Amino acid sequence: MVKFGDRSVGDGHPCFITFEAGPTHDGLESAKKLVACAAESGADAVKFQVIDPDRLVADRSVPFSYDVLIDRESGATETVTEPLYDILCRRVLNTGEWKELKQYSDSLGLAFFATICFPEEIDMLVELGCHSIKIASADVNHVPLLRKAARSNLCLQFDTGNATIGEIEAAIDIIREEGNENVIIHHCPSGYPARLDSINLRIIKSLRQMFAFPIGFSDHSPGWDMDVAAVVIGANLVEKTISLDRTTRSIEHIMSLEPSDTKQFVQVIRDLEQALGSPRRILHPAEKEKRQIIRRSVHAMEDMEAGRVLAESDFDYRRPGDGIPPSEVDALVGKTLKTAKSKGARIEWTDIDL
Repeated sequence: MVKFGDRSVGDGHPCFITFEAGPTHDGLESAKKLVACAAESGADAVKFQVIDPDRLVADRSVPFSYDVLIDRESGATETVTEPLYDILCRRVLNTGEWKELKQYSDSLGLAFFATICFPEEIDMLVELGCHSIKIASADVNHVPLLRKAARSNLCLQFDTGNATIGEIEAAIDIIREEGNENVIIHHCPSGYPARLDSINLRIIKSLRQMFAFPIGFSDHSPGWDMDVAAVVIGANLVEKTISLDRTTRSIEHIMSLEPSDTKQFVQVIRDLEQALGSPRRILHPAEKEKRQIIRRSVHAMEDMEAGRVLAESDFDYRRPGDGIPPSEVDALVGKTLKTAKSKGARIEWTDIDL
């Protein structure tokens, strides 16, 4: 279990639901609309991405391809290719805008955090009062960045989409060396959207077995089937991208939830958690009452006089089960009947000479 502000993430606690709005906003106003959507849906947190494209991207001509939805009814898609630099530029907010967005999230009772790329961005999130920092899967081997993030003593989340187990272990070692044990490891399938054969949900079980930290699932697939499956397997956190319009011609909108879906998504996860219940067999009062109605009690197979020595062939078994149960029939065999019983009458312990 780790602490995320006043919230707890881990086994024994509700699944922590994060809505990702970093790649799907195009400025402060749309970002605030996505925050409002996340809050109204009942999510625990909203996540963004602090990006400085001018510093991050050395070659601004490097192309990047992704799919967009062009027809809702048919599900037809189109592959778009554009410079990665142009994609990232759409996510840029200045320091004042980040502050306003954080304050807006606070006013709605929504936890706020972001993926960072540079050490200065860590300082900004600390100054904003964030409770968590996230490291992208591309930076799982960025040792200086991991060290700086770990020293913040905030909850440190990191994606592992393109990392080997050895790289995950190395990242954990670096974080723990800095005295930070507040870590959440994300399984994050790559792709926009992710291919089914690349999602590999079973790795969640492996990560749970290998690491003593909560495991998250950052979903890159349309809908919420994979999120439901991830929670069943044991994910302690799910992160799902949201969009104001899935047909927006930009990356990650195609696999996002729209405002009309987000509340149901949260409810599905909460209903699932309730239905999963406990590994122990616990019978609720309604189940006990129903069980008594459909189970059976010992009745007389035929008319029987007092003094009769009972045999198993003397018994019939009828509903409801509020008398002597069939499981106790061995205790009756060989005993003497004290009270005459007519055919079909229920036999009570008081009828038996014990």
